[in-house]
Amino acid sequence: MSRTRYRVARTVATVVATVGLVAALTAAVVGGRQAAGAAQTPGGGRVLLVGSYKGHQGKYATIQAAVDASRPGDWILVAPGIYHEVDDATHPPTADSAGAFGGVVITTPRVHVRGMDRASVIVDGTKPGSPTPCSSDPSLQNRGALDGAGSPYGRNGIVVSKANDVSIENLTVCNFLAGSSDGSGNEIWWNGGYDTGKIGLKGYVGNYLTTTSTFFADNDSAAKYGIFSSNAQGPATWDTVYASNFSDSGMYVGACLKVCNVVINHAWMENSALGYSGTNSGGAIIVQNSEFDNNTDGFDTNTQLEGDPPAPQDGACPDNKISPITHTHSCWVFMHNNVHDNNNPNVPKTGNAGEVPTGTGMTISGGRNDTVMDNTFTNNGAWGVVFLPFPDPGTPSLNQTCSGTGGVQNAAFGCVYDPQGNALLRNTFSHNAFFGNPANADYAQLLLNAGTPQNCFRANTAPAGSVPADLEQSQPTCGPITAAANTDATLLGQLLCDSGVGSCPAGSSYPTTSGVVMQPLPKNLQSMPNPCKGVPSSAWCVKGKPA
Repeated sequence: MSRTRYRVARTVATVVATVGLVAALTAAVVGGRQAAGAAQTPGGGRVLLVGSYKGHQGKYATIQAAVDASRPGDWILVAPGIYHEVDDATHPPTADSAGAFGGVVITTPRVHVRGMDRASVIVDGTKPGSPTPCSSDPSLQNRGALDGAGSPYGRNGIVVSKANDVSIENLTVCNFLAGSSDGSGNEIWWNGGYDTGKIGLKGYVGNYLTTTSTFFADNDSAAKYGIFSSNAQGPATWDTVYASNFSDSGMYVGACLKVCNVVINHAWMENSALGYSGTNSGGAIIVQNSEFDNNTDGFDTNTQLEGDPPAPQDGACPDNKISPITHTHSCWVFMHNNVHDNNNPNVPKTGNAGEVPTGTGMTISGGRNDTVMDNTFTNNGAWGVVFLPFPDPGTPSLNQTCSGTGGVQNAAFGCVYDPQGNALLRNTFSHNAFFGNPANADYAQLLLNAGTPQNCFRANTAPAGSVPADLEQSQPTCGPITAAANTDATLLGQLLCDSGVGSCPAGSSYPTTSGVVMQPLPKNLQSMPNPCKGVPSSAWCVKGKPA
């Protein structure tokens, strides 16, 4: 993608550390081992060709056919074309499918699916025979098989189901819509066992990916997520990925048992309820060099008792180790990102994502031990960054309890998780809080309970100030136990107003939707420079270069 809008200074030492980590993780995941019985090729594994490329016809007409024929370590190269994949029609989902259904379903480990061109290799969720890719025509949408009540289950695009070390690269996925199944509406999903509380998948890579939807009828049928991982652990990387028009978030990492071990680099997330969402995800997560714009809320990580267990969201390093980036026990790092213009109420919204504060660059909702450093937050009308509690009145997943997961039961809000031990360091804020409501600020903190490790704030450039006003002076150090809550009534009232879950104080004004607008894809999203790199020789690739 073009990064001409992204300008952030960074230290050499940090860049060296993070780039090295990205390279190490990528090598660990993509390396692959040759399958027993596969033909000997220089890169390891066989090459299975889908479609026709530069006059050379591949053996397979569909991606699923190649996936079904694949063995561990194989490469699946996909020629430009529109692929209306329908494995979920052949193998319809059931009530207990737990998300393991989609247009393409991959269950073979160490398979590498790569398009030959990002923009023109399109996995399209609309009905076969659609004259144009990713059509918004209501009559051409396909919401999948019907459940017992006669409602469509919904669909997923490409699903990696409990298969380790699978990479998906250099293609576009669109218009896979939600339905009656909670596990639907995802364009690309590494699924290690949805809502099981267990890790069923280790190692994944997603590079040069575009995900979007062009269709909106209502929030129940809207596509939910672009790029998604759950119940999966790394080493993992997502690099040069784009998502827009989703009712929950452009990308999501959750339920990794606090050992996510993922690096997200050069992502561009826009025009969704949330650019990023991460429930109960922690341990080593690095999000860097990325852009979040024109969402309702640019970035949100949260603790939740209902869904994607176990709670809480915790960025502490596994085994109490020290991060080489933060030099603290926080391994969850958000750095060198550009978060701007997240003031968009005219996007699809569903579930908790429908209750986020419009005009917010970033929210850490009940998260702990997360580090936000060296970013720019610009033109977010309400707040640049907010540390706030996550109130969860829902039914706990997998017999968890509120007190057992660090929450405090509250008669008004349910189980409350206050943000704790988080660090906001050396960020540059400009032209935020222009909605002009009381308590709008560059950054803010709200705590409903005392007795938790305090958040810390240092060296931020914040002309619109903070709420409370003296956070840098009163809380420069992370970790000391708080003696009192910070229940700023004005801030709480504005947050409840802006998120639509409470009445608005007199005179408050926040944007409200004038109708959902589905935005077109940006032009010239960057394709993989050499789709043959690292691939064994075939009719399409010879010695690592296109034939």
